[in-house]
Amino acid sequence: MAGKPLSSGTPLARAEHFVWLTARVLEQHRFAYHFLGGDAEAVETALASYLNADGGYGHALEPDMRGPVSQPLHTAQALRVLDSIGRCGGPRVERACRYLTGVSTREGALPALHPSLRGYPYAPFMPLSDDPPGELLATGPVVGLLHRNQVWHAWLFRATDFCWAAIDALDASHPYEIEAAVAFLDGVPDRPRAEAAADRLGRMVRDQRLVALEPDRLDQYPVADGYAPTEHHFAYDYARVPDSLARRWFTEEEMESALDHLAAAQQEDGGWPINWRAWAPGTALESRPVVTIEALRTLRAHGRAVG
Repeated sequence: MAGKPLSSGTPLARAEHFVWLTARVLEQHRFAYHFLGGDAEAVETALASYLNADGGYGHALEPDMRGPVSQPLHTAQALRVLDSIGRCGGPRVERACRYLTGVSTREGALPALHPSLRGYPYAPFMPLSDDPPGELLATGPVVGLLHRNQVWHAWLFRATDFCWAAIDALDASHPYEIEAAVAFLDGVPDRPRAEAAADRLGRMVRDQRLVALEPDRLDQYPVADGYAPTEHHFAYDYARVPDSLARRWFTEEEMESALDHLAAAQQEDGGWPINWRAWAPGTALESRPVVTIEALRTLRAHGRAVG
């Protein structure tokens, strides 16, 4: 591979070169599992190195939060990894639910950042307080994922009620919160209610211009307050898989245009870029393999050939 021009390979081959060159062990095993016939056990073993005694995950699993302490967003990412390899269940997930119960608010909601992070480096655009509120942003994806995997835990009842109330109250939002709402709605058992809520959110996304429908005219689309200038969101950010409720928000032409944009975003080194603010060289380097794996999975899920 080293002797061939990198630009001459398939998207998958170019991404593979990038992953072996830059990725952490976890992302190397994730790439191998999803695209090279690798073993799920290797992914789970690598993920275990981020696990703490309290059942949560830390050690910068989400690169923008450093330090060893468990955090809700780290734990949410761990659950996504386990879900992606078909192992979101068993004692490890039960321990994660106990951790989530312990850090949730009275109504069962998760804060984006737990104050235990204080004293360790973290991204300056992530607010940290001593008494953080629960947020749909942190809670929705976890609850939807656990429901989809038929995980039952006492905490889920309160957390589910919180998510429904938060979604019902939304009359304005921003892209990451909408993504979290979709992750909840795609997994929650009450499908008629989920479909009705998704229809309303889809109208909001279009009315409030929370999606860039013309990727070649990005200057015509605003980014949300506090986002980086390049932090646009596209149809595939909401509908990562074709059976997502968010897929109904977009025409076939809009979805294909977004996927064309995603495919074209692969860089010369074989990886995909991050579009949020890079505040430290190491965090950007660790994030790009994660983004690269998800870009390839999204393209493949929507029927695009990657290699």
